[in-house]
Amino acid sequence: MKVFNCIKPVIAMIHVDALPGTPKYQGDVQAIINKAKTEAQLYRDCGVESIMIENMHDVPYLNRQVGHEITAIMSVILHEVKNLTKLPLGIQILAGANKNALAAALAAGADYIRGEGFVFAHVADEGTFNSDAGEILRYRKQIGADAIKVFTDIKKKHSSHSITADTDIAETAKAAEFFMSDGVIVTGSATGAEPSTEEISAVKNKVSIPVLSGSGVTIDNIDKYFELCDAFIIGSYFKYNGDWRQTVDPERTSMFMKKMDMLRQ
Repeated sequence: MKVFNCIKPVIAMIHVDALPGTPKYQGDVQAIINKAKTEAQLYRDCGVESIMIENMHDVPYLNRQVGHEITAIMSVILHEVKNLTKLPLGIQILAGANKNALAAALAAGADYIRGEGFVFAHVADEGTFNSDAGEILRYRKQIGADAIKVFTDIKKKHSSHSITADTDIAETAKAAEFFMSDGVIVTGSATGAEPSTEEISAVKNKVSIPVLSGSGVTIDNIDKYFELCDAFIIGSYFKYNGDWRQTVDPERTSMFMKKMDMLRQ
């Protein structure tokens, strides 16, 4: 994967604290930025190859839209983390605010975004999502952000896919490839849930673009995913007690990265 400097990179998640205007916001923007930088430093010191930031604490999420204050602050955090770590960097803005994420990535000099709802429709916690592939890739062209990769969830977690039940995950991935996704992300049913190895294998056999695991990978199960996936997005496992709401646990992260080094050899 050309964005990264190694094979099978580990992408570590920073779940930034609740942002202004959201119900859990605590009123201190600088504290949010400082915490994100601290976690980024820990990740870099533990040897992860890339970092992605996400506004996971902004519950309940809006459907495809966020305020300008969210995009602005996420841009600042992304820029600070990029300057601090010098690692390949990505961003996701929930829920499905893919244009906002792309704008923030361009402003901050980031390398990729994680997008939801790229192809087909589905029903998520926030309501119904329609495909935005055409819109987001035209927007990327309009703002001169062609260098920023768009990695896209397929049959995404926290969602019902009954309206596309006659289209399996491999066909969904093939549609994402046809619609010019830079890589597809396979997840379990919820945050921290393991993805199906059968589904990943089916997707790998169907597409030629990278396939990333997007949830549920741990030190105990990485062996069965290592050969299947091209990259690993890890959030919950790197936090204390494996809880995404906690802060980064350096010991868990370091041990995982040591295991990854062994597998790569």
